[in-house]
Amino acid sequence: MTRYPRVAFLPDTFHEVNGVAHTSRHLEAFARRRQIPFLSVHAGPATELTNDGQVNILQLARGPAKFELDANLDYDPFLLRHAGRVQSAFHDFKPDLIHVTGPGDLGAIGSYLSLIMRIPMVISWHTSLHEYAGRRLERMMEFLGAGPSHTLGYMAEGVSLQILRAFYAQAEMVMAPNQELLDLTRNLTGKPVYLMRRGVETDLFHPAKRNRADSTFRIGYVGRLTPEKNVRFLAHIGQGLLEKGITDFEFVIVGEGSEQAWLESNVPNARLTGVLRGEPLAEEYANLDVFAFPSTTDTFGNVVLEALASGVPCVVTSAGGPKFLIQEGLTGHVATDDSDFIQFVAHLAQDQTLRLKMAAAARDYALNQSWDSVFEEVFAAYATCLPKAQAA
Repeated sequence: MTRYPRVAFLPDTFHEVNGVAHTSRHLEAFARRRQIPFLSVHAGPATELTNDGQVNILQLARGPAKFELDANLDYDPFLLRHAGRVQSAFHDFKPDLIHVTGPGDLGAIGSYLSLIMRIPMVISWHTSLHEYAGRRLERMMEFLGAGPSHTLGYMAEGVSLQILRAFYAQAEMVMAPNQELLDLTRNLTGKPVYLMRRGVETDLFHPAKRNRADSTFRIGYVGRLTPEKNVRFLAHIGQGLLEKGITDFEFVIVGEGSEQAWLESNVPNARLTGVLRGEPLAEEYANLDVFAFPSTTDTFGNVVLEALASGVPCVVTSAGGPKFLIQEGLTGHVATDDSDFIQFVAHLAQDQTLRLKMAAAARDYALNQSWDSVFEEVFAAYATCLPKAQAA
C-alpha cells in the first residue's frame, strides 16, 4: 500500500498576502486534514515549535537585519543562524524529502540542510523572479529613456535567470504551476518536472455574495500594486472606455504596493480598498462585472481563479500562467495585445447577456478546481523522489 512521504516544507512566505503564501497555508491544512506526517518550517512572529496532530510547525523569527522585498514580505540575510534548530527538528521528524519554494531565506536553509543531511530536495517555481527583476529595474531606470531602460531590464532578467538556474539545479525534482514554466525549468536544469496547480475555496468565493443593485459597470483588480503586475495598464483601460463613450464604470482595485499613489492619480473612477481578506474580499469579487488582470509575469494567478469562482468573467494577457485558467470565449478572454484587452472589456460593458453567460460558465469551471485534488497530485509527485522500497 502506498504511503504519503514525510515532507519538511520550507516556504519563503507563509503569513503574507500573496499566491505562494496562500498555497503554502493550504498545503499545511491539507496535511492536517489527512493526518499526514508533515513538518512546516516558516517565518513567524516568534521562534517556536508546536504540534497540531501529525503536523509539526516550526516558526522562525526574522531578526533586525531583515529588509522588505515587497509589500508585506521580508527577507533576513542572517536567517541561516536558525539552521541548527531546523536540523534538530529534521532529526526528530526524519523527513523523506525537503520542499522549498525558491531562493529566499528559508530556501537557503532548506538547500543547506539537504546538502549536509543528504535528504532529497524538491523546489517549486512559483514566482518569475527574473521577470520581476527586469520589470522593476526598467521602471527604476525610466529617466534614461525607453531604449536604455528596456536594455538594462533585459540584462537584469538574463542575469537573474542564470542565478535561478544554479539554484534550481540542486533539486531532485522541480514543480511549477503551468506548462510553460515546466518546459523552462526542464530546459534550464535537466531535472524531472511536475505540475503543481492551485485550487480555490468555492464556498468562500461565491456568486451568491453579490449584494449590489446599481447598473454601473464594475471592473476589478486584486493583487500587489507593483510594476511587474503591469497595473498602470488599468489607466489605459479606463481611457479606452471613455474614448468609446462608456462613462458609467468603476474600478475596484484591491491590494497595496509601490504603484498605489500613481493609480489613485491616473485611473479614472477608481476606488482603492487596500488589502482585503476573507468575507470582505469575497464580497468585492462577487460585486464585479469583469476581472481585469493585465499581469504578464504571473505564473498562475490565484486571483483569477477566485474571480471565476465568484462568477466573474476574466480578461487576462497572453503572457504567463493566467491564460491557462481561461476557457476562451466561455469564461473570459485571453488578450493578444493591449488594444484587444481594452476592446473585450468594452464589449462586456455593452453586452450584459454575454456577461451573465460567462459568469455561469466561470463558476462551473471553478467548482472543479479543489485544493484536495491539487495536493493529491503533489504528494504523488513527491513519491517519485523516493526509492521504490521506501515509497511502498
